[in-house]
Amino acid sequence: MKKNTWKFTPLQIAAHVGALIPLLWMIWDIFTNNFGPDPIREFTLRTGKTALTLLLLSLACTPINILFKYKQVLKLRRPLGLYSFLYASIHFSIFIGVDYFFNFALIQDALLEKRYAIVGLTTGLILLTLAITSTLGWQRRLKKNWKKLHRLVYLAGALAVTHYIWLVKQGVIQPWIYAGILLILLTLRVKPVKKWAGSLLKGVRFSRAT
Repeated sequence: MKKNTWKFTPLQIAAHVGALIPLLWMIWDIFTNNFGPDPIREFTLRTGKTALTLLLLSLACTPINILFKYKQVLKLRRPLGLYSFLYASIHFSIFIGVDYFFNFALIQDALLEKRYAIVGLTTGLILLTLAITSTLGWQRRLKKNWKKLHRLVYLAGALAVTHYIWLVKQGVIQPWIYAGILLILLTLRVKPVKKWAGSLLKGVRFSRAT
C-alpha cells in the first residue's frame, strides 16, 4: 500500500501558511492601493526582507534540532529555502522589470556602479542553483557533492545580509539585527560551540527534571 506523500504535519502546514502570508498581504495591498509614496521601493524592500527572513529560518532548523532534539523542524529546511528563493525571485523581477523596465544597459550600469546590486545578483544565482538541485533526483546525481554544494547556503546568507546592509541608509539598525542572528546561527554550527550548547541545555533539562 502506497504511503500518502502529501500528508503534512501541523508544523509543516503552519510553515507553508506563514511563508505565503507576506505574499498574499502584498497582493492585497496592490489591489487596494495600500502602499506608500514609493511603492517600487516598498515592495522591493518587503520581498527582500521576507526572502532573507525565510533564509535565516531555514538555516535555523539544524541548530534548533541540535539544541532541542526536535527532528520535525528539519523537514522545514527545504520548503523554507524554496520560499526564500520565491521571494528573492520576485525581488529581482521588481528590480529588472518594474524599476528598470528590462533596460539591460541600465541594469548593467547599476550592477557596475552599485555594489549592493552585484552582491544581490550573486545571492540570487546561488539560491537559484540550490533551488534547482534541491530535489531527490539531484541528490542522487551529485551524491556526496550535493552536501558540499548546499553548504553555499551559508554564503548566500552572508551575502544577503551584506546586500541589505549596503542597500539601506546608515543608522538603520534592522540589517544588523539580521547580521547578528546569522552570526549566532553560524556560530552554533561550530563543533565546540555546538557541543557546549548541547551539554548546557542537557544540564538545564536534567535540573528541571530533578
